[in-house]
Formats: sequence, structure tokens, C-alpha cells
Amino acid sequence: MSNHAIEVRNLSRRYGRLEAVDGLDLTVPRGRCYGFFGRNGAGKTTTIKCMLNLLRPHAGTVRVFGLDPRSDEVAVKERLSYVPDAVAFYPWMSVRNVLDYLASFRNHWNGDIEADLLQRFRLPPEQRATALSKGQKTQLALISAICPEPELLVLDEPTSGLDPIVRREFIETVIGAYQATDPDNRTVFVSTHLISEFEGLIDEFTIIDNGRALLTMEADDARSRFKKIHASFREPVGTLDLPDAVRIKASGCDVEVLANGNSSELEAALKALDPEGLRIESLSLEEIFVASAALGERVS
Repeated sequence: MSNHAIEVRNLSRRYGRLEAVDGLDLTVPRGRCYGFFGRNGAGKTTTIKCMLNLLRPHAGTVRVFGLDPRSDEVAVKERLSYVPDAVAFYPWMSVRNVLDYLASFRNHWNGDIEADLLQRFRLPPEQRATALSKGQKTQLALISAICPEPELLVLDEPTSGLDPIVRREFIETVIGAYQATDPDNRTVFVSTHLISEFEGLIDEFTIIDNGRALLTMEADDARSRFKKIHASFREPVGTLDLPDAVRIKASGCDVEVLANGNSSELEAALKALDPEGLRIESLSLEEIFVASAALGERVS
């Protein structure tokens, strides 16, 4: 049995002349909450569809639990749940019909979780799918994904359309509880642009741009490596000679310096300029994403 939930090697997928995914490598260990970050069009959804055999890659290999999704599709899909960025249901079905229909394909379905989530999300079981809002359809898809208690939960923009209260409850309570029940074997792979809302759950992440990985790191290591140094001076300092800084922003007497693993050296250089105040803080995952997406290989 593979120790990895997902292994992607040299994955490539084109749409005509557009290289949507270009030689991507990705390894997701079991029991992690793994973030997959990138701008719109970076190749996130294409990668996920190749993982699930919804698209055929033009090159490279994909393994889920050590299995090939193309030749072992049933064995792979019975161990995971997938919530796409856009969900749809048969319009003649009610919420109850949808859940019963999807449960019929599963070997296991936790009815207690289903009842609890229906109540939490305030979804009437008798309501027709055609009467559901976009957010309610997402809620129904999330319930359908959690109830089988799969080994792998693949989420592509899972909180799109949800209001902030429901979004926070789902992320903190539902996903957190799903993984806590069997932390060594339950894996979450989440592609999202709402990075700040998953900050406390993400163990490891990959940032991609133009179909290529820019940065893969443990979340705690990234917070230790990327620092923001704030310095305030009595007078404007003009142009600072800090060639090893990732970014320098100056506004009057205040300076903000972004450090990539060299915060001690940059702090010493700023102290030599005799600032009135100096403080250092770790970047959030969202700030790390913004920096890496903007600066590309310079930040990796």
C-alpha cells in the first residue's frame, strides 16, 4: 500500500497549443490537508481532472493510493470524494432523492453525519434541486462528499457560493472533524483561492503558475522562511541597497522588506541604518502565494 495519497510525475496536458499543465510533479502524503494554490488558469482544475481520469494527460503519470486512475478507476474512485468548482444535480430530484441516489453507489454512508449537516446547513430534504441556490447546491455536494467518509477528499474551490458564516463552519468544523476522526489515513486535497480561510488546516502546499510548480513546502516551514520586516525611520530613507530582499516597499519614513530565508541578514542591514522601530512577522500562506505568483522563480 502506497504511503502517498497522490503522486503526479511529469504531468502534461494541452488544449490545442495551450500547455495547461507542463511537467508538473506533485506528492501528497496520506493524512495531510494539502493546499493547491494558483491563479485562475494556472492549471489546478486540469490537474485534478487528470487525477480523477476525467481528462487524459498527454504525458506523465498519475497514481492515487498507488493505483492508476485509468486502469483502476473503480478502485480509485470508491476511496475518494470529489467536489468540483461547479456542481449540478438532476433537476427533478429533491435533496432527499439526491442523497439517496448518491448513497446507492457507496459501500458506506454515515447517516448521522448526513442528518447533522442537513441541519447545520438548513437544507430542507423535500426541496427540489431546481429551487436550490448556488450556495445550497454547493452545500449539498459537500454533504454528499463527506458522508461516505472517504480516504481522500478532493475539493476544487469547495466554498464558492457559500456565505461567510457557513464557509467558516464548513472549513473549521466539517473538514476538521472529517480529518480528525482518522488523521493518519484521511487526506484532504483542496484547490482554492480563499487561502486565508484554510490557513489553520493546511499542512503542506504547492503553488503553480502556467502549469508548473513554483513552490512546494510544509506550511510551518514556509512561515518560518518567509518574513516581513517593518522598519520606521526618523526621515525618509530613499533607495535602500538590499539586493537579497524579495521585495522592498517604502512609504515616507516606513519601509517593508520581504525576506526569503535571509531575514537575519536583512534585519542586521536595516538595524545598521538606525531605525526608530523594527519588527518582524511571518507571512501568511496567502501572502506567500501572492509573492510567489508575482515573482515566480525568484521566490522559490
